[in-house]
Amino acid sequence: MTDALVVIVGTLTLAGIAIVVGRYFSLWLQAKVTGTHIGLLSLVMMSLRKVDPRLIVQCKVMAVQAGLADFPTNAIEAQHLAGGNVHRITLALIVAHRAGIDLDWNTAAAVDLAGRDILKAVQVSVNPRVINCPDPESANGGTLDGVAKDGIQLKVRVRVTVRTNLANLIGGATEATIVARVGQGIVSAIGTCDSYREALADPRIITRQVLERGLDSQTAYAIVSIDIADIDVGVNIGARLQADHAEAEMRVAQAKAEQR
Repeated sequence: MTDALVVIVGTLTLAGIAIVVGRYFSLWLQAKVTGTHIGLLSLVMMSLRKVDPRLIVQCKVMAVQAGLADFPTNAIEAQHLAGGNVHRITLALIVAHRAGIDLDWNTAAAVDLAGRDILKAVQVSVNPRVINCPDPESANGGTLDGVAKDGIQLKVRVRVTVRTNLANLIGGATEATIVARVGQGIVSAIGTCDSYREALADPRIITRQVLERGLDSQTAYAIVSIDIADIDVGVNIGARLQADHAEAEMRVAQAKAEQR
């Protein structure tokens, strides 16, 4: 009876070892030949912790092959268990490394858990993005309307080129803040022009004033440039106000005359 029990236990043990080897050996071998240090036992423990070992091995292999500094396997597992996208984080680190951008695993992981797309952020840092101001798809889309000192209205559309400020991704204001600040700055800059002709002759007068105000402070973006896409002459606000004022005075005078 004892011999039979030993045989059964031995058989089950060999079967378990065969299953483990069959399931994890290829992953372990892939990690081994690529210089990624992940033990066979670690792969088994990943499955017990509800972590996909194939995903972890893939991320580690990608990082090593791209020349990144080795980061702990435990950090990748923790990020995955916390709901992070470890694959996109790894891709973001590879893009940043090849572009010469200083980005480490901890920063990228924190940005990912904060709800920001870290890969897209790095890509925008490498290839700046153009934002239309005002946003043509918003309810207030159209033009930015400002009035010069001579009373003539100017209708302006601008394109803002931005790149990601990785240092301010966590807690930094979003794209909507950039659009709002630039819009406010454009309207204010038009108001400082003595004449609408001054702005039409050199639209850079407007953009220079806006750039000097540091509107990208405390935001997730750094403004590269602000360019006037379109500028049109609107109505004569000054003349309209004078006409309204004259009409109001005429009504007051007429009312006094009727009283007399």
